[in-house]
Amino acid sequence: MFKTVLSKTLFISLAVFVSACSTAPRQNSATAGMSASDLYQATRYDMDQDIGPRQVLDLSKVREVIPTPVSRTLAGNKSPYTVSGKTYRVMENENGYRERGYASWYGEKFHGHKTSNGEIYDMYQVSAAHKTMPLPGYLRVTNLENQRSIIVRVNDRGPFHEGRVVDLSYAAAYMLGYADSGTALVEVEAIVPTGSVADRKSPTISAVAGSQFLQVGAFSDRDAAEGLVQKLASITSRPVFIRSVTSPGSQELHRVRIGPVGDAAELERISAAVVAANLGSPYTVRD
Repeated sequence: MFKTVLSKTLFISLAVFVSACSTAPRQNSATAGMSASDLYQATRYDMDQDIGPRQVLDLSKVREVIPTPVSRTLAGNKSPYTVSGKTYRVMENENGYRERGYASWYGEKFHGHKTSNGEIYDMYQVSAAHKTMPLPGYLRVTNLENQRSIIVRVNDRGPFHEGRVVDLSYAAAYMLGYADSGTALVEVEAIVPTGSVADRKSPTISAVAGSQFLQVGAFSDRDAAEGLVQKLASITSRPVFIRSVTSPGSQELHRVRIGPVGDAAELERISAAVVAANLGSPYTVRD
């Protein structure tokens, strides 16, 4: 009887040990000496297939990202840093940053874990990962395949794949219409709120570019809004996007906007072009 109990005890202990070894991140020369949390951050990008939520995303619970002045620390801003043998340097500031490339998304395998700057990743909210932007920060991301556009808060590092410029949360990818396909061709443009601390060298960024938008129309019919987006995209190089809101009466309203535009003269030029094309009577709004 004693031998049987002992054998079972040894078997259970061995099983627990093997299980722990199979799930714990493995260290190598590049990660030796890291704490358990830092090691997870370094190795999670090498995990296999990610998945989205097991339930339908409730858009009424997705909070709109409104850029506000940020303060930055060393958290997530170490520069240079190395991932999978490649070295990256964080921008001193993101003024004027704009880029086109592919966006991907990340979901369940990161949900509830810390992002690179210490915030908690929530795949049901709008956020993003970028390889070299200072953290935290803001980007306008426009899906060039359908012209949908949203503002995201950048608080994480990635995606560490060639040709990809940004990794969005599942909710952000869903709102941009590419959650099912996995990737989309996008344009990203930095938004810098007044008073943001750009980096540890310069105290503030005074640029307000991108804080103003032209609202051209508002529709209860999403298809009508998307039709206007397509027409407006042919007369301006600025992003054209839909900002959907739910009214107190639970009716969804789709606002068609152009921007951001920081120059008053350009606002007037775009407005004149919209009126000349008989596409509406735009007016200036702020996010």
